[in-house]
Amino acid sequence: MPQQVKAVIARAKGAPVEVTTIVVPDPGPGEAVVRIQACGVCHTDLHYREGGINDEFPFLLGHEAAGIVESVGEGVTEVEPGDFVVLNWRAVCGQCRACKRGRPQYCFNTHNAKQKMTLLDGTELSPALGIGAFAEKTLVAAGQCTKVDPAAEPAVAGLLGCGVMAGLGAAINTGSVGRGDSVAVIGCGGVGGAAVMGSRLAGAAKIIAVDIDDRKLETARRLGATHTVNSRTTDPVEAIRELTGGNGADVVVEAVGRPETYKQAFYARDLAGTVVLVGVPTPEMTLELPLLDVFGRGGALKSSWYGDCLPSRDFPMLIDLYLQGRLDLGAFVTETIELDAVEQAFERMHQGDVLRSVVVL
Repeated sequence: MPQQVKAVIARAKGAPVEVTTIVVPDPGPGEAVVRIQACGVCHTDLHYREGGINDEFPFLLGHEAAGIVESVGEGVTEVEPGDFVVLNWRAVCGQCRACKRGRPQYCFNTHNAKQKMTLLDGTELSPALGIGAFAEKTLVAAGQCTKVDPAAEPAVAGLLGCGVMAGLGAAINTGSVGRGDSVAVIGCGGVGGAAVMGSRLAGAAKIIAVDIDDRKLETARRLGATHTVNSRTTDPVEAIRELTGGNGADVVVEAVGRPETYKQAFYARDLAGTVVLVGVPTPEMTLELPLLDVFGRGGALKSSWYGDCLPSRDFPMLIDLYLQGRLDLGAFVTETIELDAVEQAFERMHQGDVLRSVVVL
């Protein structure tokens, strides 16, 4: 029967979030109910609260989560009750043209649970990225559940559900960083920091972190950066070229999502190098580049959506590396908080004081 649980919702644009009671239905065909153990506080949740995604209020916030499958609906074979899972916001369909070409990480028909969670009065909720995990329990499509080793700490494992995977994947999957490469990462928040860590994991010889905040640059060093550049006081393009023998970096990851920083990335790469855009721009932003420069510099200009990850492939592998001590995912957890502290976590995010606040239930 449907369950009543505590959850964090955003009722209106810009209004403080609140903890309230919601109704989670029994899972239908292809669906699963997951008992949430931990959920990271991501910038995307703040964008939902601010109306930056759409205006389908009220939103059930939270999406960067790990937990235990409690029940599954008819036809579910991917997971079963008791499985420890990381939630992902791209449930691969297996039938679209990308999936049929053997490229499921680009699935064009990802899906969410068909049923809606509601408030007590029956008002339907819009779950953030089809997940809604600032809640004791949530309803998702079973394909959004990726089973991983239960030895992993939930507060750490859940981070793969969004920001950390986006950064790691931008370097490893999209940028194809390899042994001996030089890499520059512009913007060293959670996603950029993960790109630094991913570059180190891939064997990059030189990793240049660029940001305007010395605190983030120091964190980037701990995550694997070999050099740092404060672009508030130093021209980052010239600094990156100087650190790479005058050539520019083999791969430049732009983790800010602004035209200004994208141009820096474009001109800071080596000839035939790669630019990876993983920072999310806003709809009104435009970019102007001389077409001759785009042609003449060769290489590749790529966008990285969710780190071009395939959750069923990447999540278990990265959790295994974490458990082996080869991938310090715990470095991203700045603090753990309770469900009623999400609004305060948004404030700390604004101030740049945290990589990730993680709600632990």
